[in-house]
Amino acid sequence: MKQDIEIRTADGTAKAAVVRPENGAATDKGVIIYMDAFGPREALYRMGQRIADAGHIVLVPDLYYRSGAYEPFDAKTAFSDETTKTKLRGMMQATTQELTARDGAAFIDALTAAGATGAIGAVGYCMGGGRALTAAARYPDRIKAAASFHGGNLASEAEDSPHRLADRIKARVYVGVAGVDNSFPPEQSARLAEALRIGGVDHAIENYVGMAHGWTVPDHGVYDRTGSERHFKRLLTLLEEAL
Repeated sequence: MKQDIEIRTADGTAKAAVVRPENGAATDKGVIIYMDAFGPREALYRMGQRIADAGHIVLVPDLYYRSGAYEPFDAKTAFSDETTKTKLRGMMQATTQELTARDGAAFIDALTAAGATGAIGAVGYCMGGGRALTAAARYPDRIKAAASFHGGNLASEAEDSPHRLADRIKARVYVGVAGVDNSFPPEQSARLAEALRIGGVDHAIENYVGMAHGWTVPDHGVYDRTGSERHFKRLLTLLEEAL
């Protein structure tokens, strides 16, 4: 069951969706979905419903709210059309890790108001992967599980690279890596693993051989049903064990 809401943040108002179990079951566990580059849309809401039906209240916030109104992007064509690619890259660059991290307090408050007063999980896809890990570091008292699927630049040279925050993460972490992904090459995977181990983080990094960046999301051009089902199995197990 999906409900559209608005969340007041330090910088404005973010649209979001709250997704509850279809059977109406009560739960105090919450999950934030940090979106991929293409923004909130039906594909993410369907994924949120599946997570909700496993016993969670799910929040899907629009991370691009500072950029003003926009139409949903087509995940299959957005980067192949020059006009939409330029617009999309501009919105991605304007939505920094730090801004999303700052929004986390308002997102958690929204989940709490919706009834998720217990432990919270964070899961991110594509650009959202790093934001889920960063949120876990910034809000360790509430976020007890964090997952990234085909997340990019998780252990880059950038100042805001999530691996630099590993020693602040108290959540259990799972990272699902596309078999070939230029945004998260093997050297970054090794750097992230080292940072998480040194930081004392309970974690697993798994390589999905044969999967391309974006394989989990059903409206993506490289969606792989078998790989996506595997991702759901890993994610729901993580949430069940850690929350």
